[in-house]
Amino acid sequence: MKLNCVVVDDSSIQRMIISKLVNNHPNLHLIGDFSNAIEAKGSMSINNIDLIFLDIEMPVISGFDFLDGLKTKPQIIFITSKAEYAMKAFDYDATDYLQKPIALDRFNASVKRALDLHMLKTETGDEDGEHIFIKSNLKKLKIFTAKIKWIEAYGDYVKVVTEEDSNLVLSTMKSFEKDLSQEKFIRVHKSYIINIDKVERFNSRFAEIGITKIPLSRHKKEALVKALTINQ
Repeated sequence: MKLNCVVVDDSSIQRMIISKLVNNHPNLHLIGDFSNAIEAKGSMSINNIDLIFLDIEMPVISGFDFLDGLKTKPQIIFITSKAEYAMKAFDYDATDYLQKPIALDRFNASVKRALDLHMLKTETGDEDGEHIFIKSNLKKLKIFTAKIKWIEAYGDYVKVVTEEDSNLVLSTMKSFEKDLSQEKFIRVHKSYIINIDKVERFNSRFAEIGITKIPLSRHKKEALVKALTINQ
């Protein structure tokens, strides 16, 4: 098994170093290396990419801005010289985070993590329903979106409440919302995203899911009514 990769870094020296590491790895196939996000996005529109080695600090369009503009996100291994970006990197569900200069053993460990995750997704497939993967308690969990009842802001975490249980995920509401279907999920409050299919009743103040009352922001009632009408 080989993962199709691109390297995006504005430094020609760093691109050369990372590209060499990719080319020397038996499970990676380098599609191309790019000095900016615009060129990388052009390549990704015509090639199936499994993994991006992505620099964070780039002129014009940063690594984070680049990801914000992608509809479908491959696995990401961030590469940067600054450790302070690590927390934000994992808000983007990064597979790993490598700090320059890159050691061979850390590079290989990151690639192994990407390969394991790719294999897990391939083996489970999509035939058993739409799902997402979340990181909770140092584990990757497969969550079927149809079973999610709501998502709740919880400090630096979000709490994903399903029909069976709940899990805390280190993420922002904005980042988590991007992984959910806009047809099935709606942000009804700064602290709540709900599964439209789970709403049993609602009024001007609350949406009820089972015995739980989810608060509605004043301007979200109309959006909820519209979403419920479309999904009937």
